[in-house]
Amino acid sequence: MKLPYQVFIAIRYLKSRKKHSGLSVNTGISIGGVALGVMALLVVLSVMSGFHQDLQKKILGASAHIIVRHYYGTIPEYRKVLESLKGDKEVESFSPFVLGQVMISSGKRVHGIFIRGIEPEMEAKTTELLSRIKEGDVRNLAEKNGIPGIILGKELANNLGVLTGDMINIVSPVAEIGPMGMLPKVKQFRVAAIFEIGMFEYDSNLALTLMKPVQEFFGLGDDISGIEMRLRDIDKAPEVRRRLQEKLGLSFYVMDWMQMNKNLFSALKLEKLAMFIMLVLIVIVASFNIISNLIMNVMEKSREIAIMKAIGAKNSGIMIIFMLQGLFIGLVGTSLGLTGGYLLSYLLDTYQLIKLPSDVYYLSHLPVKMQLSDFVAVSLSAIIISFLATIYPAWQAAKLNPVEPLRYE
Repeated sequence: MKLPYQVFIAIRYLKSRKKHSGLSVNTGISIGGVALGVMALLVVLSVMSGFHQDLQKKILGASAHIIVRHYYGTIPEYRKVLESLKGDKEVESFSPFVLGQVMISSGKRVHGIFIRGIEPEMEAKTTELLSRIKEGDVRNLAEKNGIPGIILGKELANNLGVLTGDMINIVSPVAEIGPMGMLPKVKQFRVAAIFEIGMFEYDSNLALTLMKPVQEFFGLGDDISGIEMRLRDIDKAPEVRRRLQEKLGLSFYVMDWMQMNKNLFSALKLEKLAMFIMLVLIVIVASFNIISNLIMNVMEKSREIAIMKAIGAKNSGIMIIFMLQGLFIGLVGTSLGLTGGYLLSYLLDTYQLIKLPSDVYYLSHLPVKMQLSDFVAVSLSAIIISFLATIYPAWQAAKLNPVEPLRYE
């Protein structure tokens, strides 16, 4: 099978004029520019995807996939609600909780936090909080000498200057009426354990204890603040949320993890898009090498173009020659960039070449996650830009008047 003459000539024009010299220097520079642009784009997008995945993992480790709350603030007779949730096949586990804002103090140190009352056995199946305990044991939450245990985030424990076994006070922001007038409600807890999720917001502002002491502290009786659920597939969260909302009725409101962290993940997506657009400019700059290379080729090959036209080549055929030449540069450069981007991302992920201060970023190394969608988007962008760069030089070659180059031959 013979190649069309346009393909044969396009490949020939990519080579150096010298015999047995391979690609010309200009062609090599053009290919290298595209390859570097594609490689840089892929590595940056993979790193940003890695940060996105790490952040999502930490958020979902500390909070549930779906949370059910009541419009009146607390859920009465919550065990009936739990029974009604058991029938959904997408719900893997669920756990009731009581949540409130309090002041926590140790000596002269005071901090505002959220205190969450939990059922440890159910909580362990629903979130990863209890699996991130660094010091102490969840079994120490049981009351000793009338004092219940509490689990603090690592940053919170550091701010208060407490260790496991120390005593802290929980102060309610709502005062009670006593013989001496309005007095703040105070309850003593013992530090049973310290957890570390790796997100400052959770590690510095969250405390866990058994559900009963929190219910008593806030005067809720047997009511709870909400029900958290873990799903078998987190991507089905919106679908399950809608189904549960219809099932529970208007007195309840159901939120999934995407809704609860909408602003954060939207900002990450916007940042990734902005980085993609900025780094595409590198490929666009590389495409100017393709344009200049093709324009020089048109000027150098004007005599050959004139001869081809004289023997019957059409303008469209001449255009195809130079468009194929630029497209070959784009394809080869993109292929090399994809290979280089994949290898560099693989090395960064496998061997953790770039270390990060874990006390600042809560990460020991640069996270990398390679996604097929990123590779496809970058490849298509680079090839389309390379192809568009060929249009003007190819049009210039096609409109060349064959009389002028041959006039003095």
